[in-house]
Amino acid sequence: MAVFTAVSLDDLHQWIKQYPLGNAVGLEGISSGIDNSNFFLSTERGEYVLTIFENLRFDQLPFYVKLMAHLAERGIPVPAPVANADGELVVTLQGKPAIVVSRLQGSSQLDPQPVHCAEVGRMLARMHLAAQDFTLHQPNLRGLDWWVATAPAVLPFLDGDEAALLRAEVDYQAAFAAGPVYPKLARGPVHADLFRNNVMFEGERLSGCFDFYFAGVDTWLYDVAVTVNDWCIDLATGKLDEARVHALLDAYHAVRPFTPDERAAWQPMLRAGALRFWLSRLYDLHLPRAAELLTPHDPTHFERILRERIACPAPNLP
Repeated sequence: MAVFTAVSLDDLHQWIKQYPLGNAVGLEGISSGIDNSNFFLSTERGEYVLTIFENLRFDQLPFYVKLMAHLAERGIPVPAPVANADGELVVTLQGKPAIVVSRLQGSSQLDPQPVHCAEVGRMLARMHLAAQDFTLHQPNLRGLDWWVATAPAVLPFLDGDEAALLRAEVDYQAAFAAGPVYPKLARGPVHADLFRNNVMFEGERLSGCFDFYFAGVDTWLYDVAVTVNDWCIDLATGKLDEARVHALLDAYHAVRPFTPDERAAWQPMLRAGALRFWLSRLYDLHLPRAAELLTPHDPTHFERILRERIACPAPNLP
């Protein structure tokens, strides 16, 4: 989340009337994240989040927005999109696509313990199963094709050792994807960005997850790997905390059991999850866009994680 497009309460005075929310009475920009402009929106009817999309087009948004609505209808704790008087979920604001969703209760758990990781694992498995009958399809736009296309753009900014690692890992992932195991992995809509700051807790109870704007159809195992690479590590070193890993994986497995093919693919998928975020952070650091509020993330964090996953295999799946 960030603020690239400035919006004031005056800008919303007429715009908000298309929604059944009453008048807008408060608006606060959200500075974390790097892809859309986001605001906490207070109205006479309650608390919401307003998002203005900076990269996604109107024709790309139905997948994300309708996926959230689909999951919310099936009891997954996600933001529920609000329709305007014409039944539209995505509307124009400041010349760009925008959406209003319900605001989740709770706060992020930035120092997760095994109990929190188990909650995340259960919810992620429930989410995967709940989305099986979602009818829209969109690939993971930050998947292998993006890695192959984007790596050459950032390579000139890297030293020799970093460049060699990036080239080698992209080649490794391309070879794995072309091999016999990858096509057999279970697939469906995935969150693809389920980091600690995208999940809310009230005490030890998971109260919601949000920020679905990197979602797409990919392997469920990739989604698990991305999640483990954030929730189950020591942030300073990238090393896995085995108690947290086992808590998350066991809880997921109890809802949606892992398959033999997923067990075979587990180590490559953890590397894939690290590569994706190392590469995107390199791109955002070296080829940034202007923003009113922007907090770039350190790419070396995921470089450490990638090197750690290559050097030290993770605990196996249940």
